[in-house]
Order: sequence, then C-alpha cells, then structure tokens
Amino acid sequence: MTSARLGLTLSLLFTALAAPAAADTPLHDRRPYMGPGTYTTDDPLRIPVRPPGEPGAEIVLTNGRVLDVEAGTVEAASIVIHGNRIKAVLPEGSTDWSPDARVIDVSGKTVMPGLIDMHTHVTYPDRDTPPEEQANEGSAALLGQRNLRYFLESGITSVRDVNGVSNVPYLLSAWSAANKIPSPRVFTAGHMITGTGGHANERPLTPKRGPEFAWEVDGPDAWREAVRKVFKAGGSVVKIASHFSADEVAAAVDEAHLLGLVITCDCETIYTQMAIEAGVDMIEHPLPRSDESIRLMAKKGISSIPTMQVYHDLFARVGGYYGSTSRRFSMSSEMHLAMAKKLKAAGVVQGIGTDTIGPAARSLPYFYIAELQWFLKAGYSRMEVLQAATIVNARLLDMDDKLGSLEVGKLADVIVVDGRPDENIDDLANIDIVVKDGILLVQSGVLVPVRRVPEPLVAPVPMD
Repeated sequence: MTSARLGLTLSLLFTALAAPAAADTPLHDRRPYMGPGTYTTDDPLRIPVRPPGEPGAEIVLTNGRVLDVEAGTVEAASIVIHGNRIKAVLPEGSTDWSPDARVIDVSGKTVMPGLIDMHTHVTYPDRDTPPEEQANEGSAALLGQRNLRYFLESGITSVRDVNGVSNVPYLLSAWSAANKIPSPRVFTAGHMITGTGGHANERPLTPKRGPEFAWEVDGPDAWREAVRKVFKAGGSVVKIASHFSADEVAAAVDEAHLLGLVITCDCETIYTQMAIEAGVDMIEHPLPRSDESIRLMAKKGISSIPTMQVYHDLFARVGGYYGSTSRRFSMSSEMHLAMAKKLKAAGVVQGIGTDTIGPAARSLPYFYIAELQWFLKAGYSRMEVLQAATIVNARLLDMDDKLGSLEVGKLADVIVVDGRPDENIDDLANIDIVVKDGILLVQSGVLVPVRRVPEPLVAPVPMD
C-alpha cells in the first residue's frame, strides 16, 4: 500500500467528492454535487441521510497478504475495520488499533475486497419450482434469500440483480441495505424493460415471460415512463432489452441518466448499434455485434459484461439456445470467447457477471470462478481478472468511491481467502471469512448468525 493511500481520511474523501463537476462528468453521476461531510445511502442513488451514530465494534484482520487491486500488488498488512468502514491499512508489524478490538489472525491467507457479480437473477425459479409458483412472490423471496446466502458464502459481497419476480428484488435490496438479512448488497433493476414480444417475452408463453418479470412497453413515452417506475420502485440501475426502436431506446437512456442511474442493455446485432448510438452505459452478454459497434463502444466508453460461462453451461446441457425470436443468430462458446477477445483488443472495459439464473446459483462459487477463467482464456492476467471482479465492477456500478478496494473510508466489504488467488484463481473457492458492511457474516467458510439484541419492553410487569 502507498503511504498516500494509507493516509487517506474520510474527510478528504468527502472533500474530493464535493469538487465541481467536470465538463465530461457523466450526466447520471451525482457524486460531484455532494458537499463535504454529506452522508448518503450506500447505493448509486446517493440520497442524503442523517450522519450515523457512534461507530460500532472494531475488527482487525492481521498478518494477512493484503491485495491492493488499485496498484496490482500484494503486501503484508493488517486491515482495521471500525463500524462499517475501513479505518486503517497498517503496515506489517503495526498494532495501532483499539485495545478492545476483535483481532483475527489470518496469517498466510489473502485479504481482498469483496467480489462483485454484475449480472444475477437471484429470485428466478429453478428446476424444482412448480409452474404455478414461478411468478409467486413468496416463492421468489425464499429462493432469493437462499441464493443470496450462496453468493455471500462464495465471497461475493455485492450483486447487481438485473430483473426478477415482481417487487421481490426491490425488497431484498432494501432488506440487505438495512442488514435485516445475511446478504450481499443488492443493486437491482427490478423489472427488465423491452418492446412487446421482446427478449424473455416471446412465445411459448410461460410464467417467466410475463409482467411479473419484465415490462413490455411501446413508444418513447411508454419507455420513459417504465424507467421512472423502476426508479420509483427502488431500482438502482435500469435494464432494457431488445427489441426496441431508435427513439424508444434513446428515451430510456435519456430518462435513466436524468434520474441519476446507469442503464444497461441485453441486446444484439442491429439493436446493439442503436443502444450504443443512444448512449447506453453497458451491453450485457457476448452476443453478435458489428465491428463498427465495437469501435463505437470503445470510443464512447461503453462497457461490456460478457457472461460467457452461462452460455457454455447451457450448450453443455441442451446443445444450444433454441426456439427464441430474440436469439436469431448462431452461438457457441468459441464465438463468445472470440467476441470477448475482440472487445479486449478494442479497449472496451469488461466486468465480471455470471447471469446466474435458475439452478446456476447452486454451483457457486464454481460458476463465478468459471467466468474468471473465461477472462483468463481471453487474455487477461490473473491480477487483471481480480481487478475486474472488484474495482472495475465497482466503477461499473457507479460505486467505486465506496466499494471495490481496501482503502481508508470505504465500506468494509472484505473477504479472506485461504490461498493465493493472485497466483491461482481457483483458490477463490476457499473463502474463509466474509465481512459485509463491517459485519462478520462468514467465518471458517460457514455463515455465522449475528446475535440479536431483543428490544426492551415498553411497559415491563410492575414488581412490588
């Protein structure tokens, strides 16, 4: 760790965030308008809130191999967590922490920022969900909480959930933010927005292709209204999908940015070009697009979430992506890897997302690690892959001021790996400790209950 970053303080962080907006500041970015000392919600909406009370207990992870994803280095150090923030990154040998701190020796293990998954569907039904329950809110909530546990135990402390069942994704996001359930942070799009008969709404009709999962809207005004409804319901990102017209996607992008949200698109071929020209922030999946589209993505700073493993898994199980009017093109794992390589060569920033849908969450952490391995095959180094899973993903979430690296003042989302993932990516299967929002939730690889403090009675029984 550099001495400059060791000396970073929360007040300096707020001062930096309060600097006047530069001419090239993205329209959706609200951070330059926050004054010194302004506390906000820990999501891209950045709603001002009252300052927190006195920070809670102090946790120290000492004698670890601390991964500095900004510098791409590993050094012996200790991480001091106070409340829900990183208080200090201490050099080897320093014991400058509170005498009543909870000190955990992680000798020989790697301490790093919590992993981030940029493409999940935690409430989607899986193979065991009866058809009559596939759009059921209760079933979705139970599945969602189960799947979020799997993510958490896998060292994934933030997920971007890009559509699910009814209002359940919004509720899970709120409950996670309030630490009411053991869960990663959930940044949700809630409902996907597409044109009538668009992706995931084509025939044959099923519960999963209905209004509980996605909204079919037509015309620019309707697309703008749908974006506003996602915002009102509690969305922290907007997800759209082809098909659409040029004026519809332009309206959605404009409205999302006016509301301060990043917008991503599940689109392909001609629709990818339309979305890029409209100024979308991200393109999901490794689906076909022209060389001109790739060139424009790089020029305009539009990123990509390739999600290669989910398709590779699908091809192995059923042979292909069949029977969909929103996938009228050839696909193979080789084609998808070639697309990721072309995007990398063009300078397009790519983040890590798994598209864990249905039963895929049961394969965590292996499903997530497999996506990292595809990045290795695409030509990224191990350190670049770990950066993509942490600080790069945090930037794509519009949350890099609070997440993605172990820096003083950032939120305490920290994991401990029993191994050296910078030397062997497969070591990420050995998650020992997970701290999310300063709360120790996983220890020795097992979810640990947080002791509940009962509320006192308003009117105790009078004792004479």
